[in-house]
Amino acid sequence: MSRGPLKRFLAWAAPLLFLVAIAIAMTGRVWGELRAEGRAVPVQGHGATAAEAAHATAAAGDEHAVDGAAIFNSLYSHTTPHVWSVIDLGDTKVTIYDITLWQVLAVVLMVVLFWIVRRSLERAADGGRMSWIARVFSGWVMFIRDEMVMPLMGEKDGKAFLPYFLFVFFFIAFMNLVGLLPVGRTATASIVVTGALALVTFVLMIGGGMKEQGAAAFWKNLIPHGVPKALVPLMFVVEIIGLLVKPFALMIRLYANMLAGHLVVLSFLGLILYFGAEIKSWAYLVAVPSVGLAVFIMIIEGFVALLQAYIFTYLSILFISMCRHPDH
Repeated sequence: MSRGPLKRFLAWAAPLLFLVAIAIAMTGRVWGELRAEGRAVPVQGHGATAAEAAHATAAAGDEHAVDGAAIFNSLYSHTTPHVWSVIDLGDTKVTIYDITLWQVLAVVLMVVLFWIVRRSLERAADGGRMSWIARVFSGWVMFIRDEMVMPLMGEKDGKAFLPYFLFVFFFIAFMNLVGLLPVGRTATASIVVTGALALVTFVLMIGGGMKEQGAAAFWKNLIPHGVPKALVPLMFVVEIIGLLVKPFALMIRLYANMLAGHLVVLSFLGLILYFGAEIKSWAYLVAVPSVGLAVFIMIIEGFVALLQAYIFTYLSILFISMCRHPDH
């Protein structure tokens, strides 16, 4: 095999092998947790009679089998925040959750990578060569600026809000991507995190609109011009509901999409453990398609991680711009 085809093969095989390793690591970790926590129940717990259970135990040579419900409960528990530490400050106790650590990691990665990008751009300005990391992230920054922020907000508002929207996009994208690691936690799979992000957008919608138009004019302009006076109270209520629905939709969309992908992957991996407890060695027939489907979903999740960051950022730009300039 020549060097060209070999490089192309490795370019495709390496990520796939990495994802397979992630699937195997997640499965082995959950299996070990179930054994360590003692979540094993007698075979007759699956509905068999005592005689049938004894016969099954003797035939299988194993006294216990893992409870199917415990398998999926343990797997799905990885999608919920867990307390990592509690800091006692006298009368106040500060609880730190595991997703907080991964949020901090996402910010640290952003700082490190963009510091590398900055250094590479400085070298390129002096006649050096720009690194591939700088080219990739510069492309993303220019895409967000030229295709998202500026067309919707204009030159003036775009320059003012561009740093914030760049942070929002990369913060969400990095949180989504680190959550794909074997021991990672996806902070955006928590409705608390997505709710906080949506709340910031809501505050910028209301605050930006009132600052740009004036407090009274902002609420007055919610009602379309030319509406009959009899319909003004109804239209005002409808517009208020519309204002509240926008951030609510941002919160639910990001949360549901990130959580759903993880649940699907964990469900495929849980099938291996479940059938391993039920049909023993025949579970290898289930393992092959389960791992294959889990890897396929993981590939899709890599795309969804960036897509959801794009959607949240784009809709935030749109909603804030609509409140600041309702005539547009």
